[in-house]
Amino acid sequence: MRALLVVNPAATTTSARTRDVLIHALASDLKLEVATTEYRGHARDLGRQAVQRGEIELVIVLGGDGTVNEVVNGLLYAGPAPEALPRLAVVPGGSTNVFARALGLPNDAVEATGALLDALNSGGERTVGLGLAAGTPGTDDAEVPSRWFTFCAGLGFDAGVVGRVEQKREGGRRSTHALYVRQVVRQFLGDPYRRRGTITLRRPGEEPVEELALSIVCNTAPWTYLGNRPVYAAPRASFDTALDVLGLTRLTPSAVTRYGTQLLTSTPERGPHGKHAVSLHDLTDFTLESQVPLPFQMDGDHLGLRTSVTFTGVRRALRVIV
Repeated sequence: MRALLVVNPAATTTSARTRDVLIHALASDLKLEVATTEYRGHARDLGRQAVQRGEIELVIVLGGDGTVNEVVNGLLYAGPAPEALPRLAVVPGGSTNVFARALGLPNDAVEATGALLDALNSGGERTVGLGLAAGTPGTDDAEVPSRWFTFCAGLGFDAGVVGRVEQKREGGRRSTHALYVRQVVRQFLGDPYRRRGTITLRRPGEEPVEELALSIVCNTAPWTYLGNRPVYAAPRASFDTALDVLGLTRLTPSAVTRYGTQLLTSTPERGPHGKHAVSLHDLTDFTLESQVPLPFQMDGDHLGLRTSVTFTGVRRALRVIV
C-alpha cells in the first residue's frame, strides 16, 4: 500500500528519535513517503496534494488534533467521497489527542503505531461522520470559508479559553491541563456576557434557543480529556450520527460550579443537565449567531471572532483505519 506520513515536528509528546523508530516500523509494511510540516496550513496542503496525485491510498498523521484537522481539510477539499479518497490513520503526538482516543486508539505513539499496523493487516477500518462549519449567508461572516472539524467546535466561552491557551503557548508555555484550568478561571472572570448570553441557536422548523452564554458542538464523545479522564459534554454524540450541542444560558459562579462539577464527573450515560443546560442530539443543519462578535474554535484551534456560524453534520464523510 502506498502511504504518505505527515509528521508535525513540533508535536509535544514525540521526540526525533521516537519519530525515526515509528517511521522505520511503518516503512517495513508500507510504501511510505514522509513529509514534515513546515508552516501553519502545510498539513492541509499535503492532504490535498495526496488526493490530487491519485496514487496515495493512505494518509497517516503523526501529530496532535490540529495537524489531524488540517489533513482532513486537505483530503476533503472537494467534498466527501469515502470510497474514492485516501483513508486516514492517526498516530497521536499531541497533548490531548481527542480524535485518536475517541476512535479507541492508544494515546501512546508507539502503541498506536502497533495498533495501526495490526488494523492494516486485518483490514480494520470505519467510515466516520464529520462536522462542517461555514459563514452564514447574509451576515458579516458570509465570506468565511467552510472548514471541517473532527470532534468539536465552540462559539463563546470555551473558544475564549482556547484562545487564551494559544496566546500562552505562543509565549513559550507548554500545553498542560493545569494551563487550561487556569485559563478557564481567567476567561470566567473576564467574560462580560456570562450572566446574559448573546448566542441564539436556529434550526429549520424549530423554535430558536436564545440567550446562550456557552455553545459547544460535538461530533463525538468524549468532548475532551483531562489527563486520562474523559469529559462528556454531549454523551450521545457519535461518529455515526450528525452533531450534538451543549448550551448553557448562565455562567454565574454557582452555575459554573454546578456544571463544571457535572462535566468533571460526566459519564457516557450522563452529561451536564439542569434548567440552564440545553442538550440537543443528532442535528444535521443549524446556525449559531451572536449579538456581538465572540471567539470561535474548531478541534482546539482558535479561529478568531465570529457573529454567525452555520453547521452541517455529514454522516459517512471519511474512511479511517482503526
